Amino acid sequence: MKLRLRALLLAAGLGTRLRPLTLNTPKCLVDIGGKPLLENWLEILENINCEETLINTHYLANNVNEFLKNYQLKEMIIKTTYEPNLLGTLGTLMANRSWFRNKTGLLIHGDNFTNANLNKFLHEHYSRPENCLLTMLTFKTSTPESCGIVEVNEDGIMVDFHEKVKQPPSDIANGAVYLFDDSFLDWLDERDFKGNDFSNDVIPMLKGRIKTWFTKDHFIDIGTSQSLELARSIFSKQNNL
Repeated sequence: MKLRLRALLLAAGLGTRLRPLTLNTPKCLVDIGGKPLLENWLEILENINCEETLINTHYLANNVNEFLKNYQLKEMIIKTTYEPNLLGTLGTLMANRSWFRNKTGLLIHGDNFTNANLNKFLHEHYSRPENCLLTMLTFKTSTPESCGIVEVNEDGIMVDFHEKVKQPPSDIANGAVYLFDDSFLDWLDERDFKGNDFSNDVIPMLKGRIKTWFTKDHFIDIGTSQSLELARSIFSKQNNL
């Protein structure tokens, strides 16, 4: 059954690897092709009929609030949740998990740039095997040692996961974009997590229970000045076609 869609967009990071650019601009508002990274994600979410998006804030939160105040809303509701102290990727989800009840949830690490069609991602989630609690977006990376690398079986189900290892077994990476429903929230409720990192503390526990969807579209972690320039170059070339 297809449920209404809600998204948690993680956008509170310090962006230390992009300094000095991020000394006065939060990472989520870094410009790519005349558009902040956050705006790119909001447009993607609007295009897949997301009913409501929650954005966590911390570093330079007033800048994010000012941007959202001037953002031209369509149908989607946008809310923020301020974290005086960063909760981590898992901590933020745990703190807001009841908000996803009776909905399809979408968890997004907002420091990625993509032009992927997430309607196809949703279709993959709705048709996943019953025992799979998550659907994970994956992509091909040129820097596998800096990513979480995913091994899958012939059905596209994750069978192993390697987070930032020196000699990764492949170049298929976790895009840190996930779809889930109440079954995953139930699974979370049954556990007393001590950590706060989704990739390190959750993903390894779900081998055999994550369906993957591979995108051939552009997908770039905006973690360094080099990756930022690559994203800007791709955007520029697309607009000049």
